[in-house]
Amino acid sequence: MSKEHVLKVENVTMQFGGVIAVDNMNLEVNKGEIVSLIGPNGAGKTTAFNVITGVYAPTNGAVYYKDKKIIQNCPQGKMKKLYRGENADEYTGQHVLAPTPDRITQLGIARTFQNIRLFKSQTVFENILIAKHMLRTSNVFTATFRLNAKEENQMREESEKLLKIMDLEDVRDELSTSLPYGKQRHLEIARALATKPELLLLDEPAAGMNPQETLELTQFIGRIRDEFGLTIFMIEHHMDLVMEISDRIYVLDFGKPIAEGVPEEIRNNPKVIEAYLGGAQDE
Repeated sequence: MSKEHVLKVENVTMQFGGVIAVDNMNLEVNKGEIVSLIGPNGAGKTTAFNVITGVYAPTNGAVYYKDKKIIQNCPQGKMKKLYRGENADEYTGQHVLAPTPDRITQLGIARTFQNIRLFKSQTVFENILIAKHMLRTSNVFTATFRLNAKEENQMREESEKLLKIMDLEDVRDELSTSLPYGKQRHLEIARALATKPELLLLDEPAAGMNPQETLELTQFIGRIRDEFGLTIFMIEHHMDLVMEISDRIYVLDFGKPIAEGVPEEIRNNPKVIEAYLGGAQDE
């Protein structure tokens, strides 16, 4: 039985001037999986996330969501001469697809960030409710004359339910920035879930957490995957978390994929060991 692809990245290269941040990346994330993208600092992991979520248009390559091509580009203008990546002619002459991040979110892809980006002057409840408005069907006219009251009430009810599910009900009316660090991470994930994604991208969710918080986060990610029927694609440096929760792992080094497999395969891969330790493992 063939697996159902939720995300497919095809020949993606992201070049800034003469610097190749992501070099001909190919990867797939299947429905219901938790897949991790790992690699040393500066390997291009967040750049890859930024391409998938529309922050950057790739220099070359395509991205598919649920087998539909949503992003596509090829070297243009001065980059035709500067381009140093592979497959330069693969997408030439084809229509450029470069949706903005809000359009990507509306498709069903949500993300969190390496550095927490909450609405600082808003309460916990308001952070979630604002995210809900990504799904609104009302316009200026219906909002002005309160014709959208039913939809607004429904979004509030769904936000309250999400607070309860995410164990944030007790801090509902507190400013988001007043929460402990771990709770802020939970809130950022809750805000992403408010957009009802099918694919959730987590950029270093355990960054800055102590061992106990990391353990709790590991259990939390597994729980929301099952409870919300999510597919999760994650960047993470905490190897205990990655090895515990990932179905499969991709490894980047200097922007180029060097390994892919289940946790045990990655743990014992000589190329991965060399990328992290800077030399071959002693025999």
